[in-house]
Amino acid sequence: MERLTAEGNDEHLARVGHGAPGWIEVIAGSMFSGKSEELIRRLRRARIARLKVQVFKPEIDVRYSRDHIVSHSEMRHESRVARSAAEILAQVEPDTQVVGIDEGQFFDNELVPVANTLAQRGLRVIVAGLDQDYTGKPFEPMPQLLAVAEYITKTHAICVRCGQPANYSQRIVEVEGQVVVGASDAYEARCRRCFVPHADAPTRYVTEG
Repeated sequence: MERLTAEGNDEHLARVGHGAPGWIEVIAGSMFSGKSEELIRRLRRARIARLKVQVFKPEIDVRYSRDHIVSHSEMRHESRVARSAAEILAQVEPDTQVVGIDEGQFFDNELVPVANTLAQRGLRVIVAGLDQDYTGKPFEPMPQLLAVAEYITKTHAICVRCGQPANYSQRIVEVEGQVVVGASDAYEARCRRCFVPHADAPTRYVTEG
């Protein structure tokens, strides 16, 4: 599969909406790795190219704003809230050319057929999200989207313990459940060496402080 680069992807802008097939782009990585920043950057460039853009975020994610997607570095772009993938599909307007979706891991597995449906219509679909949960396991539906996407970007954070490239989201609070929405109050970016498996994480976090 061809790896998407920022420059290479922007070359496709002019083809959207002119009878060319659509495609799916996935921006995946750990928390604090710049996924939302990259999504916002692409959406802004699409708007500069005068393309009709619609952006969606899951209803569960209201950490910074309800009507904007917001990166940890406080970049923002207006968006709509959707409770499900089907609701995204229902809200896409006929003249839309680019659909952006943030925090894709918080949507149901119908996000995959929805993204495929939009791409089949000729739209450019850009999805950003975590590819692993706090235990280090694949975070559905992102792995399925990675399998069907034409273009993939893997982002990395910086490990807060050693400074190496980080690929894991370490939960640092004693809360159970796969979905716990939070930021630096609940998670740290960790590399493979510094990441602690879930069963040991709370105790080790307290002792290392």
